[in-house]
Amino acid sequence: QVQLVESGGGLVQPGGSLRLSCEASGIIVSVIAMGWYRQARGKQRELVARIASGGSTNYADSVSGRVTISRDDAKNMVYLQMHSLKPGDTAVYYCNKGYASWAKYDYWGQGTRVAVSS
Repeated sequence: QVQLVESGGGLVQPGGSLRLSCEASGIIVSVIAMGWYRQARGKQRELVARIASGGSTNYADSVSGRVTISRDDAKNMVYLQMHSLKPGDTAVYYCNKGYASWAKYDYWGQGTRVAVSS
């Protein structure tokens, strides 16, 4: 049974940094693609970063250059390091598998809330 537990969110001022963590069980993050997603209030969920099984990464234009997705295979965890945060980054962040069918996933963790505000 897949379980994804996100953590690390919080309130941060514009320009600040956060590191989000995703603890996975029931899947092995090193052999599948994993992604970080976010959903702002009133908006659809979007993919912001993806790491393939081989380690290659992709980022949404809105966050490119400001975030880094990584994983720790030994701990079966995925991370999202975020810098230069903007108010527009305010959202609930989720991790999940990183495939094109992600919008059809029926399981999502509880997410971790990021609020960027002065």
